[in-house]
Order: sequence, then structure tokens, then C-alpha cells
Amino acid sequence: MTGKLDGKACVITGGTSGIGLATSRLFAQQGAKLAVMGREQEKVAAAQNELGESTLAVSGDVRRVDDIATLMAAVAETFGRIDVLVAGAGIGRFAPLEAVTEDEFDALSATHFRGAFFTVQQAIPLMGEGGSVILISSAGANRGFPMTSVYNAAKAAVRSLARTFAAELAPKGIRVNAISPGLTDTPMATGDIGIPPEMRDAAARAQIESIPMKRIGRPEEIAATALFLASDDASFYTGADLTPDGGTRPI
Repeated sequence: MTGKLDGKACVITGGTSGIGLATSRLFAQQGAKLAVMGREQEKVAAAQNELGESTLAVSGDVRRVDDIATLMAAVAETFGRIDVLVAGAGIGRFAPLEAVTEDEFDALSATHFRGAFFTVQQAIPLMGEGGSVILISSAGANRGFPMTSVYNAAKAAVRSLARTFAAELAPKGIRVNAISPGLTDTPMATGDIGIPPEMRDAAARAQIESIPMKRIGRPEEIAATALFLASDDASFYTGADLTPDGGTRPI
């Protein structure tokens, strides 16, 4: 049996946790030559151990363009090209409008919007005909929900980048698409996101009530969407936004 990504060089930022790690696992299972980047050295080492010695695992922060450039230089030296790029690095910080600080605003914007932009910019010289770029947005980009103003706006910017990049890179034969997951069972859903745990959990319950399927997603379900967009099965998809969100209704 051959995998859908056999021999393809795939780069995943945020590939050491949550949706990114689930995507890394699935891509590796499907035969990809894999490079992952994460901010926390401990998680990078754990991902390297799990995914295998052939995986290029790099510590770095997409808020720093130099770190992105270092990743791409390592990929160029190791694989010589990029066939699939998943710009999935993300953080979750939430607060009521009046409580948002400049530091939180800047961190969210720099990680999601600025980070996605420069990740793609730095990767393009290594990509060519048949390449696939996948940006991770959020179902929240099309919704209104308390305490998510900056996060959702940053994710809406990512969705906008996918449309523009798709048009700009089409002449090079590079496809660009977005995935906008709904609430997903990741550390972001259960960890420290800047608000008290009881408030976080109440907000999650309220979101689940707006989901027709009445459950949150699994990281593996989002990874399966990424695999589709990365593979030749999605050869006529560009500028699209796939929404594995259980049918989430606008609020």
C-alpha cells in the first residue's frame, strides 16, 4: 500500500501539539518526509521521538521571522524542496473586550496573522508546480462569540490570506487553501487561555450548544481534512475554506 503523501516533503508549523501534532502523525503515516516546528523544546523533542529520526524537528517561534528562515534553511538542506506547507502555529488567549492588553493583542496578531504570512513568504522559494499550502484559520472567523475578539479577527485575517495567496500563487501551480475548525479537543480547549477555568469551561459548553452535532471535534478529524488538501485528491481546490466544525451555527 502506498500513502497519499509518499515522498512528499511536508512542513508543519505548530506541528508538535494539538491539531498540528495530529496532522504530523497522519502525514508521517501517509509516507511524508516531515519537518515540524514548535515553540517548546520539550514538545519538539517528544514529537521527534514519536515521529522518528527521519523527521526534522526544529524549535522556533513564528513571531520571529529569523526563526522561520532558520526552519526553511534546514528544510532546504535536508529535503531540497517543500511540497506541502501547513501554517498551523497558534496560541489561545481570550478575554473580555475591556480586559484585552496590548501584549495579548500583539501576541495573537503576531502568531496567527503575521506568522502565517511570513511562513508562506519564506517557504515559497522552495515550492513549485503541484505544491499545496494549508492555512489553519478557525470557525470563529465567521462568528461572534464573547471574549474572542482578537483571536477571531486574527483568524479572519488568515482566511483572507488564503484567498489572496491562492490568486497570487496560481500561476506558479501552487494551491492555497484554509481549514477553519470548530471547537476541537486540544490543549487550547482545556489549558490556560487567559481566563479562569470555570469561565473557559462555561464558554465551551455554550459553544457546544451551538453545534448541531453536540460535540467538539477531534484533532484527527481536522488532520484528515489537511491530508485531503495536501494530497492530489484536492488538485482542483484553491482559495477554499473547509470547515470541519460539526455544523456550527453562527452566534
